[in-house]
Formats: sequence, C-alpha cells, structure tokens
Amino acid sequence: MMMTRVRAFFATSLDGMIAGPEDALDWLPDHGEEEAEDTFTPFFAEIGAMLMGRRTFEVVKRLGGEWPYGDSPILVATSRALDAPVPSVRAVHGTIEAMVEEAREVAGGRDVYLDGGALFRSALEADLIDEITMTLVPVVLGEGIRLFSEGGRRKLTLESARSIGAGMVQIRYRV
Repeated sequence: MMMTRVRAFFATSLDGMIAGPEDALDWLPDHGEEEAEDTFTPFFAEIGAMLMGRRTFEVVKRLGGEWPYGDSPILVATSRALDAPVPSVRAVHGTIEAMVEEAREVAGGRDVYLDGGALFRSALEADLIDEITMTLVPVVLGEGIRLFSEGGRRKLTLESARSIGAGMVQIRYRV
C-alpha cells in the first residue's frame, strides 16, 4: 500500500499570489471565459482528508452556495470556535506536525490535501509536503497574498508541466 502523501493544489498569479488584496479571488477564470480543463476534480478524487487553514475556510464560506467539498472530511486548523457548514468539517489545533498526522489518520490511507497559504508555508518549512501542484493563471496582481514566503529555500523536482487551456499552465513538483 502506498504511503499517504501530503499534497498542495493552488492557483497562482504569475507573480505568485494565491489571492488578491482582502482575499479577493475575482482574478480567477470563471466558467464564462475560454474553457479550461478541470484538473481539480480528478485531484480531489484521490484525497481522503483535507487540512485547511482558518482564513481559507472563512473565504470558502463567504463564497456562499453549496459547500464545495461535499461530505469529505475537512480539518480546519484553528484554536477558535468553528461554525461548520456540514458535519464532516471540524476544528483541529496543535503543531503543524500534529495536525498533518491527524489528517493522515483521518485520510485512511488516501492522500491529504493541504490548503491555505500560512498552513502551506508552515508545512513546507517543516518538510511535511510531498507534492505541490500549481496552476499558473495569466494575470499579474501586483499585490495580495503570496504563496511562498521570503527565504525558506526549497529544491523541487518537476513531475509534469502542461497547458490546461484558457492560457493556464499546470505544474506539478515533488518536494
């Protein structure tokens, strides 16, 4: 049996932002534009649990509509009370190592999806991430929330790179 991988999956602007000022996501392509391949659905099908940062959780909740992750187990890294939209969402806290280990256990042998900028940077710094998939969106934001922090150098190994439509390129790295 393959060991559970910890994987990150992000859309980034060409200048490395995962969100604009005030968590804005209006720069992401919408379905009315040129069609792009759906690479998230097959990625998410391999996920047994998701470890999500609190800020990311709040942004997803603000989007409204149906909860996008169905009944998949979602662990939200927070020490504050959590207003969960579905029963499969719960709070976790502790060190990044302890939260990732808990997500691995919940994943039941499947992969863990780690989502959220600060959580990602902490896990990367602690050498807990196995794979990073980045979809480069052809836009320069100039300001916003960076995926990577200053310093924190890491050597990555390219696994794949391909055009997925709408001017976007998806790059997958092994850490």
